[in-house]
Amino acid sequence: MKVLALSVLVIALGVTGCQQVPAPSAGGVGGVGVGGVGGVGGNGYGTNGTGGAGSGSIGYNNGGYANGGGGQYTPAELQNPTSILAQRVIYFDLDRADIKPEYMNVLNAHAALLRAYPNLRIRLEGHADERGSREYNVALSERRGYSVLDYMQVKGASSNQMEVIGYGEEVPAVFGHNEAAWGKNRRVEIKYAGE
Repeated sequence: MKVLALSVLVIALGVTGCQQVPAPSAGGVGGVGVGGVGGVGGNGYGTNGTGGAGSGSIGYNNGGYANGGGGQYTPAELQNPTSILAQRVIYFDLDRADIKPEYMNVLNAHAALLRAYPNLRIRLEGHADERGSREYNVALSERRGYSVLDYMQVKGASSNQMEVIGYGEEVPAVFGHNEAAWGKNRRVEIKYAGE
């Protein structure tokens, strides 16, 4: 029994000892936070968590350290086309308001910015494609906006910093009567106050 326990311990130490983990970003690597443990480069490792090497403010994000290892995002990055914060459109499937996994890192970054700068305000503008009644599309576009708001609130942004407007089909991004156009019109746009 002692040999088995010792073998398991040696294997566990060998596996963890071989991993190369980059140094934590500013704020340290938090424990299991709101986002759960996604692993290095995962979806919000240590977001809002405490423990580990300190209080995790952003930790790992988007395939590596947030902001290239620099720690927290700043409002100046909203104007940087290479920043994840430059991504401000979240697309949805037909008749759906749930957030696709590929947009979670984008929303995590915007939530982290709002959390770090409580004076920032955003408007979540929901849209739908032309199919369906006007009333249905307005309601669907609002549900999409609130889906984004709820997700970002779970990630630490304050609901006081966000407002939702549902435009329905009234403000298309692309004109057309095909899936290529409809897919671009089923969206939520993140608009920062003053832009």
